[in-house]
Amino acid sequence: MNDSGVRQRVDGRTLRAERTRRAITDAHFALLEEGELRPTAERIAERAGVSLRALWTNFKDMEGLFAAAGERLMERMRADYRPIPADLPLPRRIDEYCEQRARLLELVAPAARAARIREPFSAQLRKNRAGHFDFAREEIQALFAAELAAAGPARAEILDALTLATTFAGWSMWRDELHLDVPAATAVLRRVVSSLLTGSSTAPAVSA
Repeated sequence: MNDSGVRQRVDGRTLRAERTRRAITDAHFALLEEGELRPTAERIAERAGVSLRALWTNFKDMEGLFAAAGERLMERMRADYRPIPADLPLPRRIDEYCEQRARLLELVAPAARAARIREPFSAQLRKNRAGHFDFAREEIQALFAAELAAAGPARAEILDALTLATTFAGWSMWRDELHLDVPAATAVLRRVVSSLLTGSSTAPAVSA
């Protein structure tokens, strides 16, 4: 067999492996979205339509699967993410930002709820959470750079408060503990972000 034939065989195996890995991670998410917070390897393989052996051939252990699932979730988030121009008026930036954060937080919610159960025992899940945390924090600093700079010595405190409000910790409180629907939780998010950035805890929530 010539070099071209060898490359085609290698490329074919690589593509099949990628398809299998994608099927497994997508099956994992499907089970989480259906409320199965601790799906077993057997359940994931069954949903993906692959053998258990194929799952363990593609992933050394559950930590490897969690790593791939974390990457897949970030892919889904980035595909749904739309950059918000930093030169828009503050009320419009807040509105667009909160609408987008609500959408992204709903996207990650099934995985985040499941991860809370296993995070104490999984370094990879803690790493995944840190990646989402950094992604959110970087956007806040870029989109609201002028307002944070104007806050002076209070900048760090405001950034920390915004990070809490706009990541899953805050969203889970509103959705899972207070049982707010998405529009109501988004309205609370908007009010909190607006209050922090305008410096008034009694300022009305910004609306479109």
